[in-house]
Amino acid sequence: MPGKNHLVYESDSVAVTKGLGRQVGRYAEPQTVVALIGPLGAGKTQFVKGIAAGLGIDDDRKVTSPTFVIVREHAGRLRLYHVDAYRVSSPELSAIGFQEICTAVGVVAIEWADRIPDILPEDHLAITIEPTGAERRRLAYHAVGQRSQRLVDHLAATGG
Repeated sequence: MPGKNHLVYESDSVAVTKGLGRQVGRYAEPQTVVALIGPLGAGKTQFVKGIAAGLGIDDDRKVTSPTFVIVREHAGRLRLYHVDAYRVSSPELSAIGFQEICTAVGVVAIEWADRIPDILPEDHLAITIEPTGAERRRLAYHAVGQRSQRLVDHLAATGG
């Protein structure tokens, strides 16, 4: 249910999902952490491609799921750290410096974030992507912390 720290968007295409991600990237501050939750094929990677575009990363073909490499980095207005927690545990991510990545001057987008709730930073934007049809998605944003709240407030004010 939408409220002060919640937003809900509907998407009827990959382009709309990417556009919603682009808005997050456009208004993200350093140390923004986006925790993406949703089933296989929900559009998490497409959303991250949009974040990359919003950060000024021009070639979204380079933004691919980091399932087997765990973390991919991309240079933009802010560095984008794209993390996939599908095949790793919280201790394994901690061992490769996950907390340091989250406090770097960049944006962290985590696919399968629901698998590592114990090491998510206190301030993060949780986005649940739920398929509601063949191409349709419901994206529910939940701000946890002041930085994420500023982002949700800005997105709500700009309609994006």
